[in-house]
Amino acid sequence: MPESAPGATYPLLDEIESPAALRALPASDLPEVAAEVRQFLIDTVSQTGGHLAAGLGVVELTVALHHVFNTPHDRLLWDVGHQAYPHKILTGRRERLHTLRMKDGLSGFLKRDESEYDAFGAGHSSTSISAALGMAVAAHAAGEEREHIAVIGDGALSAGMAFEALNHAGALDLDLLVILNDNDMSISPPVGAVSNYLARVLSSGFYNRVREGGKQVLSGMPGVKDLVHRWEEHMKGMVTPGTLFEELGFNYIGPIDGHDVSLLVSTLRNMKAMRGPRLLHIVTQKGHGYAPAEGDPCVYHGVTPFDPSTGEMAKKSAGKSFTSVFSDWACDVAEKDPRLMAVTPAMCEGSGLVKLAKRFPERYFDVGIAEQHAVTFSAGMACENLKPVVAIYSTFLQRAYDQMLHDVALQNLDVTFAVDRAGQVGADGATHAGIFDLSYARCIPNMAILAPADEAECRLMLQTAYDHPGPALVRYPRGVGVGAEVGDGFDTLPWGCAEIVRHGRGVAILAFGTLLQSARRVGDRLDATVVNMRFVKPLDQELVLQMACDHELLVTLEENVVQGGAGSAVNEALHAAGIAANVLNLGLPDVFIEHATQAEQLEIAGLSPQQIESRVRAALVKQSGGSQAAQA
Repeated sequence: MPESAPGATYPLLDEIESPAALRALPASDLPEVAAEVRQFLIDTVSQTGGHLAAGLGVVELTVALHHVFNTPHDRLLWDVGHQAYPHKILTGRRERLHTLRMKDGLSGFLKRDESEYDAFGAGHSSTSISAALGMAVAAHAAGEEREHIAVIGDGALSAGMAFEALNHAGALDLDLLVILNDNDMSISPPVGAVSNYLARVLSSGFYNRVREGGKQVLSGMPGVKDLVHRWEEHMKGMVTPGTLFEELGFNYIGPIDGHDVSLLVSTLRNMKAMRGPRLLHIVTQKGHGYAPAEGDPCVYHGVTPFDPSTGEMAKKSAGKSFTSVFSDWACDVAEKDPRLMAVTPAMCEGSGLVKLAKRFPERYFDVGIAEQHAVTFSAGMACENLKPVVAIYSTFLQRAYDQMLHDVALQNLDVTFAVDRAGQVGADGATHAGIFDLSYARCIPNMAILAPADEAECRLMLQTAYDHPGPALVRYPRGVGVGAEVGDGFDTLPWGCAEIVRHGRGVAILAFGTLLQSARRVGDRLDATVVNMRFVKPLDQELVLQMACDHELLVTLEENVVQGGAGSAVNEALHAAGIAANVLNLGLPDVFIEHATQAEQLEIAGLSPQQIESRVRAALVKQSGGSQAAQA
């Protein structure tokens, strides 16, 4: 267990081993429970690091939900999952919260195999309503009575998938409760006594009995039914901001104060008694209850360990990160080329576009959590001779695959993809791993793919891709590089050309991306030739064929799944040339690797320098044995 803050005690929380114990408490105790959960969350995350502000914003909601609903029988789904730390605290995982995001510890997101209270695994945004609706269909088919509650943030509603689910849910008329956690005041006017009063009235049994009874009485009167319906909806729309949701078929309640646990409990109880699709709109504050996080919820969204008394965070690793290399390059090119347009799907800070957004606001576009739109929007700009650069995480680019293929590559449009968090991502785990992009992008015609070995090469490749008159993808990892000196010019690399960085004999290691550093170490120990391949597509086929002819064993090395990756490209080139070379493809295995440090994840994958060396030596022994057997 982590040490508590000085003087911190948790008398009520110590008695809550499960939501059943929380439900046994009187409602009058819930504000104190919420206070203890908030303090425990701050105490723990200050030592482990992780997501903080989002969880602080839903403490009261989490307490109210588990108090009112019979979880896990009632299905509770948290969109994204980084807001679910309070949920973990109340569902039997408090004693393990200090293992958050560590190897063999608790996930930073939701995992079905971690707890029966995690009804649906979540790491990507905007999935909760669709999944909850699917569960509601299953309950209806089985004749089971249970509630299905999806908690989704206002930012997640910018994804088309969320609206597709809302539209479908309204048509099915099943029991589904969507809680819209509005923490940016982007939809509603400020919450006050009037809106809280309206929420109580609109969710009360009296109001709904009168409304439904009136409908039944008037439904048989010719010409009156439609009039009554329009009157009801327009009267409600005049006093609440929920007309859109009502039109989609939801009974809308809110907005209410999401930090008033008593109000939440009474409203949720009323809504639990209602049937059909319902939407509760709450307004919360990210970082609520912790002054540093309230003051800068963006900085405290994801934190390193910090001093809970001051909020001061531990210093991050020294060195220049790949993200900061992209940030500097983008600003430099924007200064030089007025055609550059930067696009990101709600990842301004994570993708390194804060500086550009401030310096060139008219050329910066945050489209929200809408990856598909981001890519096709960029394609439209490219049609009119602009130069869009899409800054996106590898794991999120997956969500825009058709747009990348159909709207960009098919038309051979000049869009540059700056793909961050390629490869293993450490504590964020399997949901955010960028380990598929080489495979899913390599098969797309017209798409060029570049993989820098260090931060200096990253800048060169960004410029090379930007100057290429067609779609190009540069993928680079999370974190800092090796300390290579990064230039500030606009130099480029020879198109499609690899580079031999060490001449050896017997073995040739073809390294794609930052695993080149490991390849160098192995090359020194084995006296192997080491090649920095640089380009996954177009592949330097001439050099690949030369390496195959001059060496006994060809080793491909990449931080991407082996299936369909860079090694597969080498195999295809050799096969097409009719060369039967001995090839060892080293990459990520066909499994999801869970959260750990990046180094630990590579070791799990068998890609530490020592493991690479052992695997190459084993391949040489096997090859030698096979040759001797053939001679015998």
